[in-house]
Amino acid sequence: MNNIPIESCLPKGGFNFDYVQRNEFIQQQGSKMPQTKKTGTTIVGIICKDAVVLGADTRATSGPIVCDKNCEKIHYIAPNIYCCGAGTSADTENTTALVSSQLELHRLATGRQSRVATALTMLRQMLFKYQGHVSAALVLGGVDITGPSLYTVYPHGSTDGLPFVTMGSGSLAAMSIFEAEYKTDLSVEEGIKLVDKAIRAGIFNDLGSGSNVDITVITKDGVEIRRGHARPNPRAFSRTYNFPAGTTTVLEEKVTALRQHVDVVESGVAAMEI
Repeated sequence: MNNIPIESCLPKGGFNFDYVQRNEFIQQQGSKMPQTKKTGTTIVGIICKDAVVLGADTRATSGPIVCDKNCEKIHYIAPNIYCCGAGTSADTENTTALVSSQLELHRLATGRQSRVATALTMLRQMLFKYQGHVSAALVLGGVDITGPSLYTVYPHGSTDGLPFVTMGSGSLAAMSIFEAEYKTDLSVEEGIKLVDKAIRAGIFNDLGSGSNVDITVITKDGVEIRRGHARPNPRAFSRTYNFPAGTTTVLEEKVTALRQHVDVVESGVAAMEI
């Protein structure tokens, strides 16, 4: 029998479906294949007159458990560019942080303002390289020399450039608001109200979205971050415990000193001879 290296048996290019039969065999043995992880978020963005308005809810979940009620989902990319993230929180935070650091070096090297198209190219090339295994669905918005720009970046690296976008598990509810009420040349205040309404739709119609509304407004003059812009779903009640003294009988009381009492006496210090 000839010793043929395994590398020579593998296809030289194109797709490789060798694992298809293996996966079918594993399922036939009764094992369940891993399923796509479902995450919960509502993130949106719209282009207004000379501005971009981004919005997000603040609920972070792990399956059916709410891990964080005030999670920050709008990430800094550059002084004129911000990005909303949906998916795995670690992936969105580290992906945006990595691109942000690369853009910082680019600005230092060129002495110019970062462009939204540059950030878009970096994000989609990175996500495409990992073939969707980095679970980061992003809404990228900013204002540069070309004006306001707004894009969506999917975990596999595909992108869209649109005047209004939504992503996350609450995206359908938010998109229904945009498709019904969006119009061209919205003022910034009208855009903020529309984004707030879209995020509220996600919060009240999607179990994976909730808590507060965060909004970031990007213009050519600067960025306004409205953290906790609205709290549409406050806690309806809170339980307090006011037990009067003596409600529970004290059967025994014992005090134990944790440290032995030591008397400290000051004494003179003799001069050192040289």
